[in-house]
Order: sequence, then structure tokens, then C-alpha cells
Amino acid sequence: MKKLVCSKCRKVYESTKNGRCPSCGASTPHVYEFKNSDDYLKNEIPRILEEREKFGLNGLVGGMECVIINTEPSKQQDTVNELLRYTGHEFIEAFQDEVYLTCILKNGESTDLLVRSRVRNENPFREFNEFPKSKHLPNTRLETFVFQTRDIEKYVKIQKNRGVKFLTESILHATHYSFIQTVPSRFTGNSLGFIQWRGERGNYVTSESQSLGWKMNKPKSEYLKHIKELDHTATRVRAEDRDPAIIEFMELTNYNFNFAIYVRTFNSITNVARLSDGGFAMVFTSGISPYISDEESGPTEKFIHNYGPRVHHMAFRTENIEDTYSSLKEDGMDFIIELVGSPEEGLKQTFTGASEHTLLVNEYIYRYGDFKGFFTKSNVSLLTEATDKQ
Repeated sequence: MKKLVCSKCRKVYESTKNGRCPSCGASTPHVYEFKNSDDYLKNEIPRILEEREKFGLNGLVGGMECVIINTEPSKQQDTVNELLRYTGHEFIEAFQDEVYLTCILKNGESTDLLVRSRVRNENPFREFNEFPKSKHLPNTRLETFVFQTRDIEKYVKIQKNRGVKFLTESILHATHYSFIQTVPSRFTGNSLGFIQWRGERGNYVTSESQSLGWKMNKPKSEYLKHIKELDHTATRVRAEDRDPAIIEFMELTNYNFNFAIYVRTFNSITNVARLSDGGFAMVFTSGISPYISDEESGPTEKFIHNYGPRVHHMAFRTENIEDTYSSLKEDGMDFIIELVGSPEEGLKQTFTGASEHTLLVNEYIYRYGDFKGFFTKSNVSLLTEATDKQ
């Protein structure tokens, strides 16, 4: 059945009401048959940039400070040990407050990893985890991307006036920082957090925090020093939510849509959003057309049907990638694809199997020195095909 999309309210329907959008009442040309292309996004970018300037959002949001991975309480320490074993991040500390048990992992200048479990049973993300292959871990997902802001009060005031909803009515003011996060996106299931450091940068302990006294040692494997910073993450979103997910992210940050790679063989689009100065990239992967069945719709839409919209993988920049890949295999890491790419193509990448503790895949990526791009279509095609094994 064909899908209809409304360019005004960005909702998708299977039928209209007397030729008008059932939600906002818009009519043709605002209501049209759904088909993914870059045209609508490119038309929206000038509006978004103009609004950033108009509302004073330019420069308010910077790069990413940390990601928050929530786990089932029984799997929290296993998750931390797995990350210590297969990434370059190191365990710093663990503490508890009224809401969370939190473990902090760091790796030089990389984005921090916060691995949490909830003390209470309240979970605003739970509905996004209730899918056929994820419902056995109802509290588990990479939930929140936290970005630095230089003026959190100004940012929150502007976004509230624009209708953005946050999980808390007011900003949390802690010893070293002020923080707030949005409600989970209906397009991605992700939340965006915003932090302004007021004391020691990278210190997440609050006055309520109590040390858990956990000692979690990092393996002394030599190859771990070659696994560097978090390069990007990729969120799987439904075909019909591709445009609104990217637009929403751009309206909440200072990131811009950079480019898209279409893999029509597997009904998939990989979209990249970046800050102008590079650094961490946010990737959104969707179908070109909406889900019909596992057999017909390709690996991306199949994944979303089975796991829901969510972060599929975390990608780590990796030096000496051939030796690191071999060492990871020897250390028990499962992969769903061999290393793909070459020096001639400019990069090499691989995907691991999904973690039983977090459902996340690790990507290890190396770009050769003279490579000016971010991805190649051939690598994206091979990696997309590999996800069908999930």
C-alpha cells in the first residue's frame, strides 16, 4: 500500500481525509506520495539555518561529550567488562544516586561512555524497546547523546518556546555541570542531552553520588591501544521517518546534513550529519521505501521491524586495523563480516556481532591518510548486506 506524506507536519499516512492531511489539514501540494530522495531535505536546510540565526541558536551547541547506554541491572557490569575488553575506553569510577547506577568510561579525547542501570522501574524509553528481538531487554539501549552547550539557560528557553519537550521541567544543576535532556524522539527513540560544564569538565559526580566501590580492570591486551575515539554512531530509522529524524536533529543541534549514500539493492540509505569542524558524526540509516516484509524490504527495514528504531552500532577509529581485527578475533570477538575496503578505496571497516548485553554492534574503521571522504558506497553496501545476519 502506498504511503502519503505531509510536508507541513511531517506525518505519514496510508490515506487522506478528503484529500487533506488527517493531522494538520494541509492539502496538495503539501500532501504527496511518499518517496525518499534528498530533495525535501535540501529544500529544508535553508529554513533550518535561517531559524538557527533568527532564534540565536548558532554556536550554542558544540560537539558531543558523552553517550549514555542503559542496561538491565543484571547486565551492567558485564557491559562494562565487554567495553573494556573490546574498546580503548578505560573504567574511571562507578557511583549511585537516587535514579541511576552509573559507570564512567573514558579514552583520551574521545566521547565518554556512561553505562547505567535504573534504580527505579520508571523508564521513558521502554516503549521503544518492545519489539520482537529487543523486548527481552526492555530497559536496554543507547538512549542519549549528550552535547556541550555554552549557555544552557538560553538554549532551553529558546527550544521550549519552539515547542521542544524535555524530560524534566527544569535544568539539573550539579556540582560540576548543568544538564537537561529531551524526551525520546518518536522518530529515533533517542534523546539528546545538553550539558554546560561549570566545574571540572568530565566529572559527572553530583553531591548525591555515592561511590559503589567497584574495581573493574582493563585487560592488558596490546592491541587495545590501537582502538581510538568514537568516530560515529548509526541510528536505524523507518523509511518514512528519515527526513523528520534528520531535520529534528539539525533543529536541536548545530549539525548539518552532509550527504547520503543510496544502496538500492538492499533498500537502504545511509545519511551523515556533521559539525562544520568535523569530529563525531551522526549517521541515520533508513529504508528507501517502507517495510513490507523481512524478505522484500532489505536488512535495514528488517532490523527496524525486529528491534525498533534504535542505535545499531558504535564505530571506533582504529589504527593498525588488520592486526587489531585479527587480535579481536583471537580474543573471542565475533564478526558478521570480514574487513572490507582497501588502501586504494581509502578506508577499511568491519562489523562485530551484536552484544548480548546491549544489542549494539561495534564497528572498527580506519581511513588512510589521503582519503578525503567519510564512507565509500562499496563498503556501505557490503556492511548493509552483513546486517541481514542479525
